[in-house]
Amino acid sequence: MSACVPTRADEPRREEHSHEPHSPPPARRPRLAGADVSASIAVFLIALPLSLGIALATGAPLQAGLVAAAVGGLVAGRLGGAPLQVSGPAAGLTVVTAELIHQYGWRTTCAITVLAGIAQLGLGLLRVARTALAVSPAIVHGMLAGIGVTIAVAQLHIVLGGVPHSSVLDNLRELPAQLARVHPAALAVSVLTLALLVLWPRLPGRAGKLLRKVPTPLVAVAVATTTASLMGLSLPKVDLPSWSSHALAALPDGPVLGLVAAVLTITLVCSVQSLLGAVAVDKLVAGRPEQSAQVGRSDLDRELLGQGAANVVSGALGGLPIAGVAVRSSANVHAGAVSRNSTMLHGVLVVIAALLMVPILELIPLASLAALVMAVGIQMVSLHHIRTVTRHREVLVYAVTTLAVVFFGVLEGVTLGIAMAVGVALHRLTRTRITHDETEGVHHVHVRGQLTFLAVPRLSRTLHLVPQGADAVVELDGSFMDHAAYESLQDWQNTHTVHGGTVELVGRRSGVRIGEPTGPAGLQALTGVAPEESDDCRCHPWTPWRNHQCEIPEAALLRDGQPGDAQGTEADGTGGGAAPSDADGALRADGTDSTGGHGGTGEPGKVSEPSPTGGGADALARPDAPEDNTAYASEDTGTGAATDTDAGPRAGTAAATSTGARTGAAADTGTSAGTGTGTGTGAATDTSRPSARQLARGISAFQRNTAPLVRGELARLAREGQQPSQLFLTCADSRLVTSMITSSGPGDLFVVRNVGNLVPLPGRESGDDSVAAAIEYAVDVLEVRSITVCGHSGCGAMQALLASEPGAAQTPLRRWLRHGEPSLERMSAEDRPWARLAGRAPADAVEQLCLTNVVQQLEHLRSHESVARALRAGELELHGMYFHVGEAQAYLLTEGHEDRVFDHVGVADLSA
Repeated sequence: MSACVPTRADEPRREEHSHEPHSPPPARRPRLAGADVSASIAVFLIALPLSLGIALATGAPLQAGLVAAAVGGLVAGRLGGAPLQVSGPAAGLTVVTAELIHQYGWRTTCAITVLAGIAQLGLGLLRVARTALAVSPAIVHGMLAGIGVTIAVAQLHIVLGGVPHSSVLDNLRELPAQLARVHPAALAVSVLTLALLVLWPRLPGRAGKLLRKVPTPLVAVAVATTTASLMGLSLPKVDLPSWSSHALAALPDGPVLGLVAAVLTITLVCSVQSLLGAVAVDKLVAGRPEQSAQVGRSDLDRELLGQGAANVVSGALGGLPIAGVAVRSSANVHAGAVSRNSTMLHGVLVVIAALLMVPILELIPLASLAALVMAVGIQMVSLHHIRTVTRHREVLVYAVTTLAVVFFGVLEGVTLGIAMAVGVALHRLTRTRITHDETEGVHHVHVRGQLTFLAVPRLSRTLHLVPQGADAVVELDGSFMDHAAYESLQDWQNTHTVHGGTVELVGRRSGVRIGEPTGPAGLQALTGVAPEESDDCRCHPWTPWRNHQCEIPEAALLRDGQPGDAQGTEADGTGGGAAPSDADGALRADGTDSTGGHGGTGEPGKVSEPSPTGGGADALARPDAPEDNTAYASEDTGTGAATDTDAGPRAGTAAATSTGARTGAAADTGTSAGTGTGTGTGAATDTSRPSARQLARGISAFQRNTAPLVRGELARLAREGQQPSQLFLTCADSRLVTSMITSSGPGDLFVVRNVGNLVPLPGRESGDDSVAAAIEYAVDVLEVRSITVCGHSGCGAMQALLASEPGAAQTPLRRWLRHGEPSLERMSAEDRPWARLAGRAPADAVEQLCLTNVVQQLEHLRSHESVARALRAGELELHGMYFHVGEAQAYLLTEGHEDRVFDHVGVADLSA
């Protein structure tokens, strides 16, 4: 049937609106949203007193602050690339501008502002805005803190009724004398202003909530002005001369090098502050969905052009330098602005106030404005920033920058801060700790830090402490290794191996042989590239694959939607995934749950695999978590770059077949994303479970960070097909990460995961041959050389076997677990020795059954025709493995022992 239906002849035609042939189409009137109007008023009420206060602090004419505020709103607001960022006179420019006015005079300072604007236009045209963000945050925060200290110390003199000096040292030197001659009226007005600035945002109750909508700076200045007027206090007040006498820019007059340095300083401070402000505004908007849907991300190059144009206009009209300002921008966002109209309208309001409100503005005491600016300066020394730089070990850079700005100036302080940052980076690059110790005949060499050519002599001396012919383990705990260090290690390894020794080179995250730097298992260890953290997850870099119940900020929970209860559905991503459990941690085979269950989805970057219970793939009860005996869905993740091209059918039983063990941030390209509906009776809410949105972010992080590293290897596997060397049959428990515990990469393992790592005997599958099909495919088609059955500690399936009662209802889980009954009978038989761990007896009956089950399933494997045939031909080996989750220790079943001992895995000889 055609998608295009002809119009019927008798259909009435729509009325056509015609206009003259060459007339332009009717212009659309720009719509002014009510939210923009209210936001512009709020910003205007904040900008008015701050603009006057900043002009007062710089020593410029007070009209200059109003000019800069108006131009920042109209020009930068219209041309800039950050629609909701408000520009104007910034406290961060106060010290620089004050120095320029003192040294060159006001009119030359205006000319310097024009030249700085031209420089910003040039940088914007060169599209280098992103480069400015490469400056260390410690330097930026240190610069702002130094400026804040300088502002606070200078304004303190005005608060006390005096006059500030040109330098911080002079202000500090004269402070005792100023304290001796305090002006009581100025101090009283300043204290009142400061008290309102502190207390107004903390007004309690419903009335306080309404009053807090009035901007705090406006309230503080208005109340102080009203109080001073009613009490008739004699104080210096705002003096706005006639606009006819307003000084404009003049040709710059002064030494060329000094003027160039001044232009560079203004350009640097204005640009960095504006660009960082634009990024901060983007973060604020992203946290408000109603605004982010209407406001796009900032264009930083356009923002730089807009700031440059605003500085050219402001300087030419006799205004202060302009930059994006945080206080007004955050007020604009929180007031609900949805376009640049709010910023521009605030500029219009400033123009109206400057022309019509002069008599009112001249009632404001200078002490009140000084107190306002001093409070802003104090807030620029942020404790949050200090904690942040301390946590990242950059407090030295922060302190040097702050002190240098205070005592030498902004440009000098930033220069010294950059030099200190470079010095700290070089120190970290060259600071490498290399230690050697011997444990049970094995020599361990630990390398902590970056391994560069500067550390090669120490590395060589330490490596030669290892005797010839000895077993050695070299642990590389760093994210960088240069070519000289690589060759030194490789040469020593080859020499040591030739003399009969063994060498194991391991990284912090996964084992890797240095002779195979391009292998998929070693990519992350050599490059140090780890999966990206979730935006809403405050964790270490290595935790994306770990079920660590990470702390998710409340804001993220609200943004992603509240987690559901145990009765949620797969469609909403909040329920299911939890199989029932008894109060003692054992699964009930009848499908009931005495405690209630949590619903849950997978961790970020992980995909849960289905099981016959309708919930998690393993239906695993966690005995190590007595307060939460719910069952968890399984994930198959890794530590490098992961793919999962599931091969076997997944319906019916708990068997799941996959190709390629993982080395990455676990992406699953199969069809196992569903989790089913939970059957628990409780309505518990699990707020620690990530949402489907976080899962998408985890996959996005894989695409962004890990996929480029393994794309070549996976492309080769796609061309050549899979050629795994092993079939790895293990439990579907989420804590078993096959690639991590085997240090394998994509295409190395053919993985079968099911509840309890069970291998049904031939003919006992009851119509579902998924496990048998996977075994036959692996042995006959893929021609694997070995099969490993891997059990683990705390297995929920083994607990359920022990807790099962005769005559219980035949649920899908109970029918599947019948394949484990031979293991239970083997453990109960008195004529068979118990499987045990080397060095100790099993901890309890559950661990004994886990070990026995591995041995029993190996016997089941031998009953399959394809396996028996390959064993007779000597083409296949069988291995038993036990992984103790709590100890992170792997055990292999020894060969030739009738007592079935699982022994520790020793140091592997990786030189062969």
